[in-house]
Amino acid sequence: MTSPSRRAEFFIGPEGDPRVTTRTVGDERSMLVDFLAAQRGTLEMKCAGLGAELSRRSVAPSTLSLLGLVRHLADVERRWFRQVMAGEQAPPRFASASDADHDFHGAVADPAVVAAAWEAWREEVAFAERFVADAPDLEVTGDDSWRGTVSLRWVVLHMIEEYARHNGHADLLRERIDGAVGL
Repeated sequence: MTSPSRRAEFFIGPEGDPRVTTRTVGDERSMLVDFLAAQRGTLEMKCAGLGAELSRRSVAPSTLSLLGLVRHLADVERRWFRQVMAGEQAPPRFASASDADHDFHGAVADPAVVAAAWEAWREEVAFAERFVADAPDLEVTGDDSWRGTVSLRWVVLHMIEEYARHNGHADLLRERIDGAVGL
C-alpha cells in the first residue's frame, strides 16, 4: 500500500530543510526564536531561484509581489525591533509618508532593487536576532505609538504571525509565477 501524496512537498526535501529542526520541547524563548527563524526561512525559500520575477504581481487584482513582501517585511522588522524595542530613530527603508505602500509600489524588476531589498531584509533580520539574543528576557518592553507598551514576547509572537500571514501570500504568488509549490 502506498501512502497518499501531498499536493506540495518540501522545496528542498525534509532532510535538507532547516525549518524541520525547530524544537518541539524547550524553553519559551528558544521555541519562539526557532519558529520565527522558520517563518523567515520560508519566505526565503518561496523566493529562491527568482530574479526579476520577484516583482511580478501575479495574483490580480492584488499589487502584492514577492519582492514587495521582502521589502515590506524588512520595514516591519525595522519598525518593531529598531524603532519600538531599541528606541532608535530609524525611518522605514521603503515606505514613506508620501507613499505608505512604496514597499510594494517600488518593487520593480531591476536587479539593483532586488539586491537592495535582500540586503535590507538581511540587515534588519540580523539586528532583530541580535536584539532578541541580547535581551535579558522576553519581558523587555518598548513603546509603540499604536499599541502602547509592548513586550519583546508580544513582538516576537507578532512577527511570527506577520510572516505566517505573508508566507500564505507568498505561496500563491510563487505558484502563479512558475508553478512551484512547497511547504
